[in-house]
Amino acid sequence: MKILSCVSPGEFSFIEGGLPQISGGRAIVKIKKIGICGTDLHAFEGTQPFFSYPRILGHELAGEVMEIEENKEISKGDWVTVIPYFSCNVCVACRNGKPNCCQKISVFGVHEDGGMQEFVSLPIASLVKRAGLSLEQLALAEPFAIGAHGVRRAAVKSGQFVLVIGAGPIGLGVMEFARIAGATVLAMDINEKRLEFCREVWNIPHVVKAGNSAYGLIEEITNGDFCDAVIDATGSLTAINQGFQYIAHGGSYVLVGLQKGEIAFSHPEFHKREATLMSSRNATREDFDQVLDTMASGQLPLEKYITHRVQFDQVKEDFQSWLNPETGVIKALVEM
Repeated sequence: MKILSCVSPGEFSFIEGGLPQISGGRAIVKIKKIGICGTDLHAFEGTQPFFSYPRILGHELAGEVMEIEENKEISKGDWVTVIPYFSCNVCVACRNGKPNCCQKISVFGVHEDGGMQEFVSLPIASLVKRAGLSLEQLALAEPFAIGAHGVRRAAVKSGQFVLVIGAGPIGLGVMEFARIAGATVLAMDINEKRLEFCREVWNIPHVVKAGNSAYGLIEEITNGDFCDAVIDATGSLTAINQGFQYIAHGGSYVLVGLQKGEIAFSHPEFHKREATLMSSRNATREDFDQVLDTMASGQLPLEKYITHRVQFDQVKEDFQSWLNPETGVIKALVEM
């Protein structure tokens, strides 16, 4: 069995391994499609905070169930996606219905070895199937679930202005679910190509290049109200710190992106707005169900979302290029 492991920042290695064993409420899944996430890219470049090496990456997954212990919902031969956040089910977060931020969470492909391999052993409880969806759709459920969760955290409502900072794959998912919620979406990025993609391909009505003129442009677009919700999907310390100035009075700021340092903002400016600051971590089964329902209804334009496709054996050669947004990469998909 061929496995691709990130042995240290900036270095991949193919290794051979034996087939996993099934035990304890688990299934053996043959991986068919793997989406490449910003988390994978940050891990490769050494900037992912919850990470140690060596590590097998891969948490945006679709595959076929090859073996499974007795289960009423999922059977051998089913196509499934994976909820890659393994929780303890006993901590305060889990008891309160928030397993996505479990105190002892282990994320597949981050805290433990993930899915960049031909076969994986997974808890049956982490598998989700949906009849009628393709393997590509199933592989992309996780990044869209991240976006759906961020929008749900922000409690976005119809008629609101929502600024999404960062026009990468997660940011695009946030934009789409904010639009589905009825908001007017503004996209911000420093990269002209990504802003052009938002405008010409993703049909975002307002695009804003980050910089000195952004404040005035957002003020104009929102008629001086600024944004009911600002959602960061960059993980950039500079972008996160600058985002506070765009929050409307009574608005909220949701951090989907993650970085290693400390954020800083003006307390008086934040206080006078009675603003709300919150993080958005991972996603829940509820978010996955919403995404899969939305996919089944044909609302998510996945044909526009996937920009790069590679075979598994090409990943080692092509991966580093995906760190450069100038290549035009939005979502790379690995095909086994």
